[in-house]
Amino acid sequence: MSGIKKLVSSLHDEEIQLLQQLRTAVRKRREKPATQAMPFGARIADGVAAMVGSWPFIIVQSFLLLVWMVLNVTAYMEHWDPYPFILLNLALSFQAAYAAPFIMMSQNRQAMIDRQAAEHDYDINIKAELEIELLHQKIDLLRETEIAELLAVIKRFQEQMRVQGGGAAAATAEPPST
Repeated sequence: MSGIKKLVSSLHDEEIQLLQQLRTAVRKRREKPATQAMPFGARIADGVAAMVGSWPFIIVQSFLLLVWMVLNVTAYMEHWDPYPFILLNLALSFQAAYAAPFIMMSQNRQAMIDRQAAEHDYDINIKAELEIELLHQKIDLLRETEIAELLAVIKRFQEQMRVQGGGAAAATAEPPST
């Protein structure tokens, strides 16, 4: 057990404190509910950004723009927006100006989520590095203990060999009595 105490004392106090903080942070993250309710504005911003950035929206808008232009170029209906399509330009500018803040809010929220995920990944990497360092130190301690035990066994074996070898030499030095 003193080997473990020696190992723990060999780690820097800062590393131990950081490791404890990271372990606590991981426990707190596990306790938090995974699905937190998003505010109403965030849900709207995500919905608008998802809709405006989708293929169905682009296809429908392209179709509507084509219909608008065809109806205004041909004489089928009254020309409410003649060729330079100023009204269409105004409508598209309004749409872009109105949708841009929603898209930016959604992007900002996603950037915040990505930043939190990156911080979480960084914390996990630091924790893994400290845990690996701790495991390396434990393995080194086990190896040193094993080597010390092997050296003790070798010394005992050598001592036994000396004792047996000295006894055998004394027995051969004395002539047998007849």
